[in-house]
Amino acid sequence: MKHANNIIKSGEKGMVLVICLLLLLMLSLIGITSITTSTSDLKIAGNELNQTGAFYAAESGLEQAAAVIVTSYETSGIPPNPLPSGSFASGPFQCNYSTATSGAPSQFTLTDGSYRGLYGVVRKFEITSTGQDYDGSSVTLKMAIQEALIPLFQFAVFYENDLEFSPDILMTLGGRVHSNGRIYMQSSNGLNIASYLTSAGGINHGPKDGSGLGTLSGDVMIKDKFGAYQNMENNDGSWLDSQDADWVNSSLSRWSGLVEDNSHGITELNMPVVTDGPPTDLIDRGDGNNDSYELKAGLKFVDSQAFYLSGPGIWTNVTAAMIAQGVITVGTFYDEREQTNVTALDINIDALDNSGYYPTNGIIYASLPTVPGTISAVRLRNGAELPVATTFATDNPLYTLGNFNTSRKKPAAILADAVTVLSGSWDDARSDQNVNQRNASATQINASVIAGTTETGANGQAYNGGMENFLRFLEKWTNTAMTWRGSGVSLWNSRQAIGEFGTTNYFTAPNRDWAFDVDLLDVINLPPGTPMINIVQRTQWYQTYADGN
Repeated sequence: MKHANNIIKSGEKGMVLVICLLLLLMLSLIGITSITTSTSDLKIAGNELNQTGAFYAAESGLEQAAAVIVTSYETSGIPPNPLPSGSFASGPFQCNYSTATSGAPSQFTLTDGSYRGLYGVVRKFEITSTGQDYDGSSVTLKMAIQEALIPLFQFAVFYENDLEFSPDILMTLGGRVHSNGRIYMQSSNGLNIASYLTSAGGINHGPKDGSGLGTLSGDVMIKDKFGAYQNMENNDGSWLDSQDADWVNSSLSRWSGLVEDNSHGITELNMPVVTDGPPTDLIDRGDGNNDSYELKAGLKFVDSQAFYLSGPGIWTNVTAAMIAQGVITVGTFYDEREQTNVTALDINIDALDNSGYYPTNGIIYASLPTVPGTISAVRLRNGAELPVATTFATDNPLYTLGNFNTSRKKPAAILADAVTVLSGSWDDARSDQNVNQRNASATQINASVIAGTTETGANGQAYNGGMENFLRFLEKWTNTAMTWRGSGVSLWNSRQAIGEFGTTNYFTAPNRDWAFDVDLLDVINLPPGTPMINIVQRTQWYQTYADGN
């Protein structure tokens, strides 16, 4: 019996061995499978990591090339030469990028971004960038960049610095409004903006600090994309502006993208003249200043002399003829805002047309010497009809007398240190009398204007008068219409006409019938020498190729 038991135990041991071998085989197969799977996962993860690294390397190439293009326009107003291309290494990754253009610039209407609808001379760039690692994983990306030179007078209002509105009489503006600074908006009896409103700073309801103004409660209405006016005021009496915690979403909801500031991605709009020098280069003398309108003029009045461009580079002194034909005379009057006398070079536009010296290119420039104890200025008389499209530019203050460019209207522009409108009833002999003795008559100006302002809060001064007093007045305009069709642009602070706004009762406000001149939306209706601004924007980004081992 003992022997039999030993035989059974020996058989059991054999079965245990077989079972152990089978379990060992199964565990080995599981281990081999796990190792194989782990190796594949590691390889896949490695490929994904390589592709991700290659992607970021390619994206770095796009950004590097784009930065070169944008910087070139911001600093010089021209495209980079040569176009950006190159290669660089970042850890185990390599990037190669290049840039191509789509050919010569062409006139084009922008279809993307906050400036859609504007037309300009457009140049397109395409950047191609490929990132790869040392194992062969690669990604190719492309970016399209569009640079446009936009005529400045497509804006109803364009300010280089802060733009302020605080009208006491209902004011309506059609056309785009833009500031490279901040916008401050309020009204006593209504302010209507009938188009895009953009700011590279912020958009605030209320007065600017230092203005001395209180907050006004009148409506501030801005049209949405459906053409319906929407108020800045909320139902609870608060105001929707850039200080609102949900400004971006709320403004997009209320105005459907027609009201945007830096929070929405709006940046400064640069002019080539601003990037390579101060904007006053436009009106300053041309000695060493390539942006001056003096260099573009066909007729100029400098140093008390008149010169006519009679041939390429040939300037003929026509001072005697101008005096004899009554084209130029000297006028003197008192400017109560400036608290001083003005000595004006009066230019009779009608007589100039008949003189034979009206410039064929339509550009007239003036720079007058300082007369001690007075302000030297240019005054345009008898300008109801211009013979051709005309631009007047001067580094002095400029005054218009009576209607300007109202008969058979031509494209026209005025650039000056400051612009003051004198009605057809203006009388130099009454200029130093009480404002009640200087009653204005209805007057119309059809011209785009680039002029200076004073700065709110600077040098102890309070409110600068805002956009509603961009055109200056010296008469009693109560219940009298002052009609203006054109574009209003402020690029500098006045350097000669620096009298503070509103310190005395030197004028009363007109009924402002001001509107953007929609004729300016056609390139053939632009005044000669219209300044341009640069808009550089990224219009497309896409991946064209990806490969990973």
